[in-house]
Amino acid sequence: VAVDAAWKEDIAFKKTMRKAGEDALKWMEQNNMHGIVLAGRPYHVDPEINHAIPDLICSYNMAVLTEDSIAHLGYLERNLRIYDQWMYHTRLYRAAKVVCQRNDLDIIQLNSFGCGLDALTTDQVLEICEASDKIYTVLKIDEVSNLGAARIRIRSLLAALKQKGLLEENYEYRDFKGARTTVQANQPKASKYLGTKSTARVNQPNEFNITSLQNTESQPAISQNTDISPEYNIFREATSTEFPRVEFTKKMREEGWTILAPQMAPIHFELLVPIFHKYGYNIELLPSVDPKAVSAGLKFVNNDICYPSILVTGQIMEAATSGKYDMNKTAVLITQTGGGCRATNYISLIRKALHDAGLGHVPVISLALSSTNEHNEGFEITLPMLKVGIPALLAGDLLMMLLYRVRPYEAVPGSAYELFRGWMDYLKHEMPNMSWKRAKQCYQQIIDDFDKIECINFGSKPRVGVVGEILVKFHPTANNEVVKVIESQGCEAVVPGLIDFFMFGIINRKFRHQQLSPNIKQYIASSSLIGFFEKMRNSIRKMLAKSERFEPFAHIETTAKGAAKILDLCNMMGEGWLLTGEMVELLESGTPNIVCAQPFACLPNHVVGKSVIKRLRQMYPKSNIVAVDYDPGASEVNQLNRIKLMISVAFSNLENERNKTLC
Repeated sequence: VAVDAAWKEDIAFKKTMRKAGEDALKWMEQNNMHGIVLAGRPYHVDPEINHAIPDLICSYNMAVLTEDSIAHLGYLERNLRIYDQWMYHTRLYRAAKVVCQRNDLDIIQLNSFGCGLDALTTDQVLEICEASDKIYTVLKIDEVSNLGAARIRIRSLLAALKQKGLLEENYEYRDFKGARTTVQANQPKASKYLGTKSTARVNQPNEFNITSLQNTESQPAISQNTDISPEYNIFREATSTEFPRVEFTKKMREEGWTILAPQMAPIHFELLVPIFHKYGYNIELLPSVDPKAVSAGLKFVNNDICYPSILVTGQIMEAATSGKYDMNKTAVLITQTGGGCRATNYISLIRKALHDAGLGHVPVISLALSSTNEHNEGFEITLPMLKVGIPALLAGDLLMMLLYRVRPYEAVPGSAYELFRGWMDYLKHEMPNMSWKRAKQCYQQIIDDFDKIECINFGSKPRVGVVGEILVKFHPTANNEVVKVIESQGCEAVVPGLIDFFMFGIINRKFRHQQLSPNIKQYIASSSLIGFFEKMRNSIRKMLAKSERFEPFAHIETTAKGAAKILDLCNMMGEGWLLTGEMVELLESGTPNIVCAQPFACLPNHVVGKSVIKRLRQMYPKSNIVAVDYDPGASEVNQLNRIKLMISVAFSNLENERNKTLC
């Protein structure tokens, strides 16, 4: 009953807010007023945060409306370029469309440094506005209280509007009591109205799900008021918001078009490429170490976006603009997680970059296991591909673990890598046609071969785990080759496998059923898939348990239980609870030293990575964890110094343990 009452009140409040927005627009029409849609996150309504910018705008004789008071009047032609999955974002884009349909409205977006997905929203709102010849203004709001910069931006907007003939120096307005007043350009005209109708103020709560009501998107933007003077036409034509998506067709695949794939996990991806080749996809994997990709990413991507987004887009654009490929017969492949992280929008960033470079005709293919409104007739992941692809990923995890475990102790320098490289070349050739029985035989032989490599003082060095955001964790360019850094300092690197990340995405459906929204079909499907993966890994676990040097992989359920000691398993954004779980797993398996590699301002990583370190230190007193930020502007020397400091503590702790043992 209480929930039903709350929903009714929520709907009533939204109706009140929308009515206030419609009244404000009508009042503006009747009084020849200009308005500003001041869009912002819910916390921007706090006067301590917004620095009285709503009042500042009012002082320039303009009414202020919130995006949620008029968004219901906007209709978006889909698909947008962006992957639109957030309620606030949808309202923002629809409000921008309303602005584009009126001469008496403009938009200013408040944006705070490092705020989630706002680097994506600012680009999309800019595109909507510019396509309809509207001015877009964004104000970055942080702890600085000096309004000088904001005042300059707002005055620049006013000057541009006056130049366009949309704003007069002196004009008449009528307040709600009917009094007429002629004001100068620097006198407040809107403040009396805003004081009367407080529901239209920007400092009202505005985080609502307007899309949860009845189908408002099918409504017209607003009916034209025939009482308006013909001397000033308020309404205007707006350009469609639909972004053309070029489909990868069967004909393109049959013609052997090159498909560029960005790098993430060099070992695993190298094994997957031949499988794609076998099934008719001319995949070309981009280099694993490519410093130029960062420069290319900064050129084509909003600089406020996260480092992985810059790097992935930069890899694609560096290759696309290199002249090496015929871009009339080239496509791009990118993964989409379908989750709330910015990784889901890599595809939209790449499309924008290609469009800006004059390559908008290049198809961008989405590789996703969940629905993301993408369709490409010429690309499909089939069951036969999965039957050989999963064993290839298992081989990648196994080879990575064995190489990193043995290489620091090899008696003959280079012998571990030589063995690794030999098996990689063999698997690349044989894996596309390999049966599961033959794959298990290969796993056993690989383990036996690494067991036989001559080593010196095996297991005597400090073990240093590497966890973090998935791309920064595996990509050598993104993490400045952190594994090599660890080994160069006399330590052994331990990197949890890639398969765990895929299973993390699958098992989350099971946890959603148990804790959030019951869905028995997803529960059964996820439980079955997890059982299938773990059954395959059990074969390798038995082999590792019998080996002389190696430990078996942890079960994903065990990793989840470890994470549950620290945080709720409903933490699924980005790497979610998996990151915390991997740290617990490392700490409990003899790896007390950990590098938590995270992109600068990656909020999910800060929540489930950096913020849990204090609690981990309380639970595991011997833990030695350092969080390292990676960003295009980050100092590599500073990163190296932080890792070296952690490693010096690792050596000191190891020495103390040995002394206690001797005593």
